[in-house]
Amino acid sequence: MRATDEAFESFQDVDFEQMLETMGRYNEEMIQAGVLLAAEGLDADPGAGVVVDHSAEPPLVTDGPYGETKELFGGFYILDVASKEEAVEWAKRSPITGPGLKTEIRRVATIDEFPQDNEWVQKERAWRESTGQL
Repeated sequence: MRATDEAFESFQDVDFEQMLETMGRYNEEMIQAGVLLAAEGLDADPGAGVVVDHSAEPPLVTDGPYGETKELFGGFYILDVASKEEAVEWAKRSPITGPGLKTEIRRVATIDEFPQDNEWVQKERAWRESTGQL
């Protein structure tokens, strides 16, 4: 979920309890449909974060999300759906709407898509199995 600085500012006056109620109903729909795997909101203050830039050696750490922001990520959902089209339909139903608000949809690769004879993939698979993730 992405928003421009202006979109973030427009939500400053929205009642937080009402926002929780609205998002809670949306989340409950996805839970009842059996598609919600994870959902997290990011800290509302992007300045509290840091960026680790790996283009230098050693990596350069700076405050805030970026030097100049046009859009900030506000949170994410991970859904287990049958198709990109189904993901689009869920995104269109989001109750958080307005100018400067966007939802980016990307597929999460599964461990099965990586070379299974790779030592590191095998170690990760064993870890996932031991923690009940597979």
